[in-house]
Formats: sequence, C-alpha cells, structure tokens
Amino acid sequence: MESRTSVGVRARDPVSQAGVSSQLRTSPEVSLLASDDEELTPQVVVVVVDVIDEEALRTLRAIQRGGTARGVLVATEIDEQKLVSAAECGVAGVVRRSEATPDHLARVIVSVAKGEGYVPADLLGRLLDQVGRLQGRVLGPRGLYFAGLSSREKEVLRLVAEGYDTSAIATRLAYSERTIKNVLHDVMTRLQLRNRSHAVAYALRHGLI
Repeated sequence: MESRTSVGVRARDPVSQAGVSSQLRTSPEVSLLASDDEELTPQVVVVVVDVIDEEALRTLRAIQRGGTARGVLVATEIDEQKLVSAAECGVAGVVRRSEATPDHLARVIVSVAKGEGYVPADLLGRLLDQVGRLQGRVLGPRGLYFAGLSSREKEVLRLVAEGYDTSAIATRLAYSERTIKNVLHDVMTRLQLRNRSHAVAYALRHGLI
C-alpha cells in the first residue's frame, strides 16, 4: 500500500479552512496535518484564497523558501496575469474553487507531491501564451530567458563543455578574459553551483546547452 501524502491547509478565514480540511479528511490518499503542528513539514501545502493577490503570493513565496513542501493554490477567481506571478512564486498546482471536489483536489495533491504539476486545461494555453509574450517582448530583447541563462551564458558554458579555457573562450567570443570570468562567476553564484564542471553538468541536465 502506498504511503499517504501529508498535507497542510492555509486559508484566510475559518470557514474555508474548515471546509477544505473536512474535504481532505475523507480522502484515503492524503494525511491532513493539524494547522498548529509546527514539528511536521507537509509534502504539499494547499493555499485557499478568493483571488490571487499580494498576500497570496507572499504565502506561496514563503512555501517556496521553505524548500521542501510544494504549493497547491485553490482560488475562486484566477486572473491570467496573476497566474504567471503565482508560477514565479513556485506554485505547482492550481485548482478553481468551483472544481475543488474532494477527489479532484486529492488527485492534484498526490500528483504535485510526485513532482508533477496541474493547471486547468483552459488556463494552460493562456499561461503559455502569457509566458511567450513575456519572453518575446520583455526578456528576449534584454538577452534573458526563462531557462535561466542568457544566450551569452549558454555560449560560454557550451565552450567550457567543449574543453576551452578562459583565454580561448574570450578569443572565440571577442570578449575580455575578465568578462568570461564574470559570466561564469555570475552563473555559478545565481544557480548555486560549485565549479565549472558543476555548471556544465547543470546546463546539460536541464537541456540548456
């Protein structure tokens, strides 16, 4: 028998807190943790809100910073632009409150705990469209990408992976050696990588080069 997914619930009002908690208690797939139990860390935290506002985003960021639990957002209204903001805050699942039946919510929670994600089908296309517009109009012109590496950073890592040293990379790309060193330092600092080999391994593993 598979272990149950541990879940915490965070809602702004006691009615929502009690309602969603009551729903989850009926599911054999999840194990609901008490809201005042600070010793146990849930695998998934369900955040219940009416709208995705700044307070909701702060809650999602706090979950993301915790580093272990994953966030599922249950919202009455889902604004497309705010959905992008929620994604930036690390939310892994989004469910409309009107669709949050016990069975459906439990399935989303279990999927999220396994490392998967969930967004309602009609919102997924809009989310991708928003991401595409953001990349094309805002990030792309600045040399930035959702992958986390700029085109210059990718090119430097590609050459490192091919065995070129700093001097040779600087010559090939017509930059100073100092610039190449700064690029590598920025990448390793931002992505918390230990050395050049680790940076190359990260880029390869994530399909960035």
